[in-house]
Amino acid sequence: MGVPVDPAVVRVAGPWTHRHVSANGIRIHLAEAGPPDGPLVVLLHGFPEFWWTWRHLVPLLAGRGYRVVAPDLRGYGDTDKTPRGYDLWTLAGDCAGLVRALGERRAHVVGHDWGAAIGWSVAALHPRLIASLTGLGAPHPTTMRDALLRDPLGQGRASRYMAGFQVPRRPERTLRADGGARVERIMRAWAGRDWIGTEDFADALRRNREAIRISTVAHCSLEYYRWAVRSQLRSDGRRFARDVSGPVRVPVLQVHGADDPCVLDATMRATRRFAGAGFTHHALPATGHFTHEERPTHVGALVGAFLDRVGGR
Repeated sequence: MGVPVDPAVVRVAGPWTHRHVSANGIRIHLAEAGPPDGPLVVLLHGFPEFWWTWRHLVPLLAGRGYRVVAPDLRGYGDTDKTPRGYDLWTLAGDCAGLVRALGERRAHVVGHDWGAAIGWSVAALHPRLIASLTGLGAPHPTTMRDALLRDPLGQGRASRYMAGFQVPRRPERTLRADGGARVERIMRAWAGRDWIGTEDFADALRRNREAIRISTVAHCSLEYYRWAVRSQLRSDGRRFARDVSGPVRVPVLQVHGADDPCVLDATMRATRRFAGAGFTHHALPATGHFTHEERPTHVGALVGAFLDRVGGR
């Protein structure tokens, strides 16, 4: 499998600063930009990436006057890789703890993929800490669960890759093998056709292939999926579904790629029932799973306008 990659590779230089913050019992690496007294925006990445997925939105939102923080999630990048804690209760606690550790009372949360699922969980479990929620490429966790059960030929087929992640050890080896080649295959399968072939896409492939080879990242990233599936057969899954079942109290923006092969648009739109304080959904044509990377200017404008409208400044 080769020599593990140094976690320092995720400290990519740019119009941001890097540091670590202790929160919820772990050490979290983050990139930060914007005025320190601006409204806080926390950007939560998904699989198979790391904080750098937000390279376009960080300067865009910082330029609008927001204090923007993009952490590596638990188990990714240069954040601690703990032996457990990959359930949505704990991951939501990581985000809530980060907001407190940064000295803020509330934050706007923007999440992609697993980051969106975490954002929904934070809004439900720690409502006083959330000013607004933006979800990209993933619905409310309960919506996804229901879609998998009710639409096995639609959302179930689109999510069948999750079943392969349940096998022990082998998926980790395949993610690390050949310099992270499977990460490239995943991103090519999930991305929209307009992004594939660009220099930006090639750079994303290179950096994500490198980051997945940091020691234990492959295993930790798959533990998210394993908890999500296996908890459905246990009492903790039922408790979690109960605890996040009510509508959230903050405005919600949802942005989705119309060509996303992982999450159907119907599944995304079904999330509306959990948005008690207002819900806006945008489906972007000719766009795949990585909306904020494929259409950074468009998505940045949508998110920025939404934050301004809901009282961000």
